Amino acid sequence: MSGIGIIGGGLGGLAAACTLAARGHKVTLLERNDWLGGKAAVLEQDGFRFDMGPTILTMPRVLERIFSESGRRMEDYLDLVRLDPQWRCFYDDGTVLDLKQDQAEMARDLNELAPGQGDGYRAFLKVASQLSDVSDRFFFWKAVEDLKDTMDFKAQMSLDTLKDVLSLRMHRTVADQVKRNVSDRRVAQMLEHFIQYVGSSPLASPAVLCGIAQMQVGEGVWYPMGGTRAVPAALAKLAEELGVTFRTGVEVERIETEGGRARAVVAKGGERMAFDKVVSNMDSVRTYRELVGGKAWEGFQKGRKREAACSGVVLYLGLDRGYDHLAHHDFVFSRDAEEEFDAIYNKGVPAPDPTAYIAAPARTEPGVAPEGGEALYVLVHTPYLRPGQDWSQMLPGYRQVILDKLKRTAGLEDIEERITFESALTPQDINDRYKVLDGAIYGLASHGKVLGAFKPGNRSRQVEGLYLAGGSAHPGPGMPMALMSGWIAADALDSDAGGRAAGADVAAE
Repeated sequence: MSGIGIIGGGLGGLAAACTLAARGHKVTLLERNDWLGGKAAVLEQDGFRFDMGPTILTMPRVLERIFSESGRRMEDYLDLVRLDPQWRCFYDDGTVLDLKQDQAEMARDLNELAPGQGDGYRAFLKVASQLSDVSDRFFFWKAVEDLKDTMDFKAQMSLDTLKDVLSLRMHRTVADQVKRNVSDRRVAQMLEHFIQYVGSSPLASPAVLCGIAQMQVGEGVWYPMGGTRAVPAALAKLAEELGVTFRTGVEVERIETEGGRARAVVAKGGERMAFDKVVSNMDSVRTYRELVGGKAWEGFQKGRKREAACSGVVLYLGLDRGYDHLAHHDFVFSRDAEEEFDAIYNKGVPAPDPTAYIAAPARTEPGVAPEGGEALYVLVHTPYLRPGQDWSQMLPGYRQVILDKLKRTAGLEDIEERITFESALTPQDINDRYKVLDGAIYGLASHGKVLGAFKPGNRSRQVEGLYLAGGSAHPGPGMPMALMSGWIAADALDSDAGGRAAGADVAAE
């Protein structure tokens, strides 16, 4: 039995802990905060309950896989409700468009909105399905850092493999692919927005990430009763049943190495804990820079440039009355997508007219607010932290920009009159609370036509016995990907320790 130390109790760390404990390892999880779940935290006050971080759950099969490691059923720990429509979209011209589960019905709606757009939508989903399939076979469920990890070209090179490589459309961005299939600005904006799950610009991200659309439209959008906070709570319960030791309030300051191998972690205050292997669920760049340092950090930096993904402002608004025209998930789109993305990703400034995401979970679970009320979660993407940006000074003005957008485009004209409770997170708050890179919500940006989809690998190439999990490690951000990263890190560690090597076969199960 190996002694494993896990740094960070976010979704990736919890997934790794459950998987490793199910495979017989002795696991200790160290978390600097007094709660488990990382960004999937909860805010409760004045009768309102808000999920503070992720609010959209897709690909429940990832959770099913983690629970099945120990012979458990996910359904015994979580009550998932399928949401349809998946999103409701609001546009400046007054258009309201629902993204529906049924692809044929959705195509009919789009053809009524603008002739030919439904056919283009189906063509886009066909591409997305193909890309999702290639991702499942070559990219997911295995430790990957770059192209050479995805397939053995010498052993596998064949006409079929060449077709798979060409299908990745490495010469196109997400926006390029969307525009090949649809011409209506509103439909394009909806389809491009799938890439916002990874906090990156569709104008700079590789077309292979269009596969995210299939993972949602094909597999559904789900709400865990109790909120997305129920997911880490369920994983923590499973981990506890499997014998994982939790230590909260412990901030790790250093990963101690000897001969290029991880040997121990040292906590703030000087406590040293020896482990056979270490999994870091902390941001990958900060893991190498702050916890390891030295030649390992130098070696990590010699690879491709790692840029933070976007950050955001989140408003938690408790209302005394709800809005019946909202769906559970809503997108209030900007007037000009290119203007928005140029501001956030190129100029590094808040968008003058941003897209706002609204979660209104009282539609599905009325208990999140007092009777008749509403617990709105409003997220607007912003640049990651830039020099000279003081969000303590910027927030009041940008809050008004956001509220004005909701009034103008989403029909929430009297929202300020309905607010009885309010709290907020800024990029600085996110940076300080979660120890992420420059306040990034989604780890590292996915920019670059060829390498944009690749994140730091789950098995460290710089430090033997160190494994990476979380949204800034492979396969990337978002609830299912962060959970999968934990499983992959655990599977790689277990395989290296002489356990069963399952990763390459999972996609076929």
